[in-house]
Amino acid sequence: QLQLVESGGGLVQPGGSLRLSCVASGFYLDTYVIGWIRQAPGKEREGVSCISSSDGSTYYADSVKGRFTISRDNAQNTVYLQMNSLKPDDTAVYYCAAAYYSGSYFYSVAEYDYWGQGTQVTVSS
Repeated sequence: QLQLVESGGGLVQPGGSLRLSCVASGFYLDTYVIGWIRQAPGKEREGVSCISSSDGSTYYADSVKGRFTISRDNAQNTVYLQMNSLKPDDTAVYYCAAAYYSGSYFYSVAEYDYWGQGTQVTVSS
């Protein structure tokens, strides 16, 4: 069975950092496009970042460029999202998701096939 399990969320002050983890089971993560998507209260889901399975290219929303970094560890079948310089507007539930496609571009939210359960990130002083 295909499954994604997220962890690493929590409460952090503005300017702080968190690292989210997404562990895949039932499939090899490096054969899928993996993305991070967030949903703030009262807002639509927003694509944050993704990493291509074809060439390893990474893509970021303008709102997080220079602050967030997506990476993968194939040996651990895990994708990470390192979040630095966090802002209150980053507060959201963060999901990892997988797409069974080989494209190399910034995937839209609708293109993902499998989703994790989400992990809460709260940025507040």
